[in-house]
Amino acid sequence: MDEQQAIARLKQGNLTGLEFLVQQHQVKAVHTAYLIIGDPALAEDVVQTVFLRLAQKIDQFDDDRAFRPWFFRAIVNDAIKAARRQKRSASLEDSSEAIIPWLLDTAPRPEELAEASDLRLMVWNALQRLPPEQRAVIVQRHFLEMSEAEMVEKLQRPASTIKWWLHSARKSLKSLLGDYATGDDHEKR
Repeated sequence: MDEQQAIARLKQGNLTGLEFLVQQHQVKAVHTAYLIIGDPALAEDVVQTVFLRLAQKIDQFDDDRAFRPWFFRAIVNDAIKAARRQKRSASLEDSSEAIIPWLLDTAPRPEELAEASDLRLMVWNALQRLPPEQRAVIVQRHFLEMSEAEMVEKLQRPASTIKWWLHSARKSLKSLLGDYATGDDHEKR
Protein backbone atom coordinates (compact mmCIF):
# COMPACT_ATOMS: atom_id res chain seq x y z
CA MET A 1 0.00 0.00 0.00
CA ASP A 2 1.21 3.53 -0.71
CA GLU A 3 0.02 6.89 0.63
CA GLN A 4 -2.52 7.46 -2.14
CA GLN A 5 -4.07 4.04 -1.56
CA ALA A 6 -4.09 4.63 2.20
CA ILE A 7 -5.87 7.96 1.74
CA ALA A 8 -8.38 6.39 -0.64
CA ARG A 9 -9.11 3.65 1.91
CA LEU A 10 -9.46 6.18 4.71
CA LYS A 11 -11.88 8.24 2.60
CA GLN A 12 -13.98 5.06 2.26
CA GLY A 13 -14.00 4.67 6.05
CA ASN A 14 -11.40 1.90 6.15
CA LEU A 15 -9.10 2.56 9.13
CA THR A 16 -6.28 0.46 7.66
CA GLY A 17 -5.50 3.58 5.63
CA LEU A 18 -5.00 5.58 8.81
CA GLU A 19 -2.96 2.76 10.32
CA PHE A 20 -0.63 2.84 7.30
CA LEU A 21 -0.19 6.63 7.53
CA VAL A 22 0.54 6.40 11.26
CA GLN A 23 3.15 3.70 10.67
CA GLN A 24 4.78 5.76 7.93
CA HIS A 25 4.92 9.14 9.66
CA GLN A 26 4.43 8.88 13.42
CA VAL A 27 8.07 8.62 14.52
CA LYS A 28 9.30 11.57 12.46
CA ALA A 29 6.20 13.58 13.37
CA VAL A 30 6.80 13.06 17.10
CA HIS A 31 10.49 13.97 16.67
CA THR A 32 9.50 17.13 14.80
CA ALA A 33 6.92 18.20 17.38
CA TYR A 34 9.28 17.36 20.24
CA LEU A 35 12.07 19.50 18.82
CA ILE A 36 9.68 22.46 18.61
CA ILE A 37 7.82 21.96 21.90
CA GLY A 38 10.44 20.39 24.15
CA ASP A 39 7.97 18.19 26.01
CA PRO A 40 7.73 14.54 24.90
CA ALA A 41 4.20 13.95 26.20
CA LEU A 42 2.89 17.15 24.64
CA ALA A 43 4.62 16.30 21.35
CA GLU A 44 2.87 12.93 21.28
CA ASP A 45 -0.45 14.64 22.07
CA VAL A 46 0.05 17.09 19.20
CA VAL A 47 0.76 14.26 16.76
CA GLN A 48 -2.23 12.24 17.93
CA THR A 49 -4.46 15.29 17.58
CA VAL A 50 -3.26 15.90 14.04
CA PHE A 51 -3.85 12.24 13.11
CA LEU A 52 -7.37 12.40 14.57
CA ARG A 53 -8.13 15.62 12.73
CA LEU A 54 -6.74 14.03 9.58
CA ALA A 55 -9.08 11.06 9.93
CA GLN A 56 -12.08 13.32 10.57
CA LYS A 57 -11.37 15.70 7.69
CA ILE A 58 -9.81 13.34 5.15
CA ASP A 59 -12.60 14.12 2.67
CA GLN A 60 -11.25 17.68 2.45
CA PHE A 61 -7.78 16.48 1.43
CA ASP A 62 -6.96 17.27 -2.21
CA ASP A 63 -5.73 14.06 -3.84
CA ASP A 64 -3.62 16.09 -6.29
CA ARG A 65 -1.40 17.34 -3.46
CA ALA A 66 1.41 15.45 -1.79
CA PHE A 67 0.40 14.13 1.62
CA ARG A 68 3.71 14.37 3.50
CA PRO A 69 4.24 18.17 3.18
CA TRP A 70 0.58 18.80 4.03
CA PHE A 71 0.79 16.55 7.09
CA PHE A 72 4.05 18.01 8.40
CA ARG A 73 2.74 21.52 7.91
CA ALA A 74 -0.09 20.61 10.31
CA ILE A 75 2.42 19.07 12.76
CA VAL A 76 4.65 22.16 12.73
CA ASN A 77 1.73 24.60 13.03
CA ASP A 78 0.16 22.68 15.92
CA ALA A 79 3.54 22.32 17.64
CA ILE A 80 4.12 26.07 17.41
CA LYS A 81 0.68 26.72 18.92
CA ALA A 82 1.35 24.20 21.71
CA ALA A 83 4.75 25.75 22.43
CA ARG A 84 3.16 29.19 22.71
CA ARG A 85 0.54 27.88 25.15
CA GLN A 86 2.97 25.87 27.21
CA LYS A 87 3.90 27.41 30.51
CA ARG A 88 7.55 26.88 31.24
CA SER A 89 7.70 26.52 35.00
CA ALA A 90 10.83 24.38 35.05
CA SER A 91 14.30 25.72 34.36
CA LEU A 92 16.14 24.79 31.19
CA GLU A 93 18.37 22.46 33.19
CA ASP A 94 15.36 20.57 34.56
CA SER A 95 13.75 20.24 31.13
CA SER A 96 16.99 18.97 29.60
CA GLU A 97 16.83 15.88 31.81
CA ALA A 98 13.64 14.85 30.00
CA ILE A 99 15.42 14.41 26.66
CA ILE A 100 13.98 11.35 24.99
CA PRO A 101 16.60 8.59 24.71
CA TRP A 102 15.90 8.10 20.99
CA LEU A 103 17.38 11.53 20.31
CA LEU A 104 20.72 10.44 21.72
CA ASP A 105 22.99 8.30 19.58
CA THR A 106 25.52 6.02 21.20
CA ALA A 107 29.17 6.52 20.32
CA PRO A 108 31.58 3.61 20.14
CA ARG A 109 34.02 5.01 22.73
CA PRO A 110 33.15 6.49 26.14
CA GLU A 111 34.93 9.80 25.36
CA GLU A 112 32.97 10.18 22.13
CA LEU A 113 29.76 9.29 23.91
CA ALA A 114 30.39 11.90 26.59
CA GLU A 115 31.30 14.59 24.07
CA ALA A 116 28.35 13.77 21.79
CA SER A 117 25.99 13.74 24.75
CA ASP A 118 27.35 17.08 25.96
CA LEU A 119 26.93 18.57 22.49
CA ARG A 120 23.36 17.28 22.14
CA LEU A 121 22.52 18.67 25.56
CA MET A 122 24.01 22.05 24.60
CA VAL A 123 22.07 22.08 21.32
CA TRP A 124 18.91 21.02 23.14
CA ASN A 125 19.26 23.82 25.70
CA ALA A 126 20.04 26.35 22.97
CA LEU A 127 17.01 25.29 20.90
CA GLN A 128 14.74 25.66 23.92
CA ARG A 129 15.83 29.28 24.30
CA LEU A 130 14.58 30.17 20.82
CA PRO A 131 11.04 31.43 20.21
CA PRO A 132 8.72 28.71 18.81
CA GLU A 133 8.76 30.16 15.28
CA GLN A 134 12.55 30.11 15.16
CA ARG A 135 12.63 26.56 16.55
CA ALA A 136 10.15 25.56 13.86
CA VAL A 137 12.23 26.92 10.98
CA ILE A 138 15.40 25.29 12.33
CA VAL A 139 13.59 21.95 12.62
CA GLN A 140 12.06 22.30 9.15
CA ARG A 141 15.34 23.34 7.50
CA HIS A 142 17.80 21.06 9.27
CA PHE A 143 15.69 18.11 10.48
CA LEU A 144 13.03 17.84 7.77
CA GLU A 145 15.47 19.20 5.14
CA MET A 146 12.92 21.60 3.66
CA SER A 147 13.97 24.37 1.30
CA GLU A 148 13.17 27.98 2.11
CA ALA A 149 10.54 27.92 -0.66
CA GLU A 150 8.85 24.91 0.95
CA MET A 151 8.93 26.63 4.32
CA VAL A 152 7.31 29.75 2.82
CA GLU A 153 4.53 27.57 1.44
CA LYS A 154 4.04 25.51 4.59
CA LEU A 155 4.15 28.36 7.12
CA GLN A 156 2.36 30.81 4.82
CA ARG A 157 4.79 33.58 5.63
CA PRO A 158 6.78 35.81 3.25
CA ALA A 159 10.23 34.61 2.23
CA SER A 160 11.75 37.58 4.03
CA THR A 161 10.15 36.47 7.31
CA ILE A 162 11.42 32.90 6.92
CA LYS A 163 14.91 34.17 6.08
CA TRP A 164 14.84 36.51 9.08
CA TRP A 165 13.71 33.73 11.44
CA LEU A 166 16.46 31.44 10.11
CA HIS A 167 19.05 34.19 10.37
CA SER A 168 18.00 35.13 13.90
CA ALA A 169 17.81 31.51 15.02
CA ARG A 170 21.24 30.66 13.60
CA LYS A 171 22.75 33.80 15.12
CA SER A 172 21.26 32.95 18.52
CA LEU A 173 22.38 29.33 18.28
CA LYS A 174 25.89 30.41 17.30
CA SER A 175 26.04 32.72 20.29
CA LEU A 176 24.61 30.12 22.67
CA LEU A 177 26.82 27.28 21.42
CA GLY A 178 30.08 29.25 21.43
CA ASP A 179 33.13 27.23 20.31
CA TYR A 180 31.00 24.34 19.05
CA ALA A 181 29.24 26.63 16.59
CA THR A 182 32.48 28.08 15.19
CA GLY A 183 34.07 24.66 14.75
CA ASP A 184 36.77 25.21 17.37
CA ASP A 185 37.99 21.98 18.86
CA HIS A 186 36.27 21.15 22.14
CA GLU A 187 39.56 19.83 23.60
CA LYS A 188 41.22 23.28 23.40
CA ARG A 189 39.20 24.51 26.37
